[in-house]
This record gives sequence, C-alpha cells and structure tokens, in this order.
Amino acid sequence: MNTFSIESWYKAEGAESSVPAGIIHFHVSKRTHRLLEKAEERLSERATEREMDIPAEMESLRLETPQEYEEIDDCQFHVYLSPRDGRGHFFLKGHSKPDGGLFYSNAIMVDQLG
Repeated sequence: MNTFSIESWYKAEGAESSVPAGIIHFHVSKRTHRLLEKAEERLSERATEREMDIPAEMESLRLETPQEYEEIDDCQFHVYLSPRDGRGHFFLKGHSKPDGGLFYSNAIMVDQLG
C-alpha cells in the first residue's frame, strides 16, 4: 500500500496553531520507500539524531490537495522515530506557494508501506 488518502493540516506563517486542511492523496514510489526505510535504520543507529527530511520526487508523488492548497512547493518526507516505541514514522510536508505557510499530513508508520 503506497498510495495514501490522509488528513492534512495548514499553519499560516506566524500562526500559533494549525487548522485542518482536508484529505490529501499521494503516492510513495518504491525508491522513496527504500529511502524512508534507510532513514529509519540510520535514525535507530544514532542516539543523537531522531529525525531527518528526505526530498519528495514530485514526478512520482502524484500529490492531490484540496483546491485552496493546490500550490505546494518544496515537498519533503519528514522521518522520525516515535519516542514511545522507537519505530519509524513519516509525514509529507511542504509550503504554500502563495503565502509560505506550512502544509503537512498526518503521520504514517514506515512499516505500513507495502
């Protein structure tokens, strides 16, 4: 399962909190899947580093966002280890082209990738 439909959030520049942005759809390519797994491994081997970003390949991402957030730039996968169980999670993040606000998805476990 490498195509996701998941809740997303938007945080305007200077805002204190995020607001729901609706359901987004995106695809994680096999190459990106391997990169996410490698990032999880690296993070689990390093005591000081608990998170990292991986650039998204926009041509394979097939990102579909709600209409008011159509223009998302500099997409990345943010990978981190859960403090509870040490397992790898990731979420998609980027910035709105019109105003620079942060746009991101809910987290997904790396293990959920098929």
